[in-house]
Amino acid sequence: MSVSIKSAREIELMRESCRLLAQVHKALGEMVRPGISTLEIDRAGEKMIRDLGCVPNFKDYNGFPASICVSVNDEVVHGIPSKHRILQEGDIVSLDAGLIYKGYHSDAARTHAVGEIAPEVQKLMDVTKQSFFEGIKFAKAGNHLYDISNAIDDYVTPFGYGIVRELVGHGIGTHLHEDPQIPNFRQKKKGILLEPGMTLAVEPMINMGRADVCWLDDDWTVVTEDGSYSAHYENTILITEGEPEILTLY
Repeated sequence: MSVSIKSAREIELMRESCRLLAQVHKALGEMVRPGISTLEIDRAGEKMIRDLGCVPNFKDYNGFPASICVSVNDEVVHGIPSKHRILQEGDIVSLDAGLIYKGYHSDAARTHAVGEIAPEVQKLMDVTKQSFFEGIKFAKAGNHLYDISNAIDDYVTPFGYGIVRELVGHGIGTHLHEDPQIPNFRQKKKGILLEPGMTLAVEPMINMGRADVCWLDDDWTVVTEDGSYSAHYENTILITEGEPEILTLY
């Protein structure tokens, strides 16, 4: 496994890539409302990214047909935007987006409520988001990679939710997906030692029901097997000498 350590110059480029992505996410979040199609969100996101002088890194990635992954309710990740998929009151929608700025990638995801949602669904979203922050308490130089994984699991499991196992976080830099892989569930091994200059995309994907997922016939959209709602929260972070720096927070 070769985990890239970013130079001071590369870190600045990563910071700017992530800062711009945070702007895009803020604007997309403000678009979420009943009656909007998932395709409208995707087109607005792509236009914003290109208007910033950047490239949407999901577009055509391994053949993915859109710039923004828009996943609704029981869709965990990689939902393909469609003019026929209209958001309804009570839905939740996960927006996963990234961009390339001067050769450097950023990646982040947010789950949004569409209008008023049930309290138990809000709780799922809150726990998923908080699990990210519980995990990165351990994202410090000198700790091991799987300290992050174990902390996420320790926080989520008491709620009775399912932690998706088939999809994990990852390193990021000049490529969207780099080493190392970052599971969101407990590991028996320690994992690599974390070092300053590592940039990681930490992204808990949590199901209200069981952990099991399956792929739809489009070979992209991942859904919960039991039809339960799923939430997703992701940021690109930088390992430093002290506390981690969250690069994609607005």
